Amino acid sequence: MSEESAIFDTIVTSRRSLRAFLPQPVPQDTLEHIFATAQRAPSNCNTQPWLVHVASGASLEKLRRVMPEKFMAGEMSMDFPYDGKYEGVYKERQHGSAQALYDSVGIAREDKAGRQVQFMRNFSFFDAPHVAFMFLPEPFGLREAADLGMFAQTLMLTLTAHGLGSCPQTALSFQVDLVREQLGVDASSKLLFGISFGYPDPDAPANSCTTDRAEVADTVTFHS
Repeated sequence: MSEESAIFDTIVTSRRSLRAFLPQPVPQDTLEHIFATAQRAPSNCNTQPWLVHVASGASLEKLRRVMPEKFMAGEMSMDFPYDGKYEGVYKERQHGSAQALYDSVGIAREDKAGRQVQFMRNFSFFDAPHVAFMFLPEPFGLREAADLGMFAQTLMLTLTAHGLGSCPQTALSFQVDLVREQLGVDASSKLLFGISFGYPDPDAPANSCTTDRAEVADTVTFHS
């Protein structure tokens, strides 16, 4: 194994969804370098069908204050329906992942109130100093969403390589009208998800959470 491949393997295997961040902001020049690197992500015919709005500082703090209030009041708006259903092994993986998180922060299975508090931390961005909102321009759909996903993964790996942590969050698409209003985003941009990121809090119990992965034989078939 070459030195480069060993480094890359370490970056990939060390990337996790972190749920506690330090308040220290990432320097602007570092942010610009990271996003420029992520821009090398592949896309169909090099169309690069993504628009990213990064909230920091005062714009983020206003969202952090208002978003939980709006959600608790039942105010929701989404560009894409959240109607996927997990069955069989996929449901098992979903439940296992959730339980691993709750175990890491000491929340019992029957503690519904505690689970709700933990879920609501999505809308305070787990105290992260930055959030990237990932938009698709109209009229793009499923195929272009796959391109956006490849960009997001490249971004999160780049963040990891720079000593930063991240957490991709579908929940951040639940109030798209608020996000567009606060960040001045045109209605033709459709919000798919957000990514909270920053310097990880090394002492936070939530960041000790690790999740299993399926065996390669369960997901990949090699033909010859």
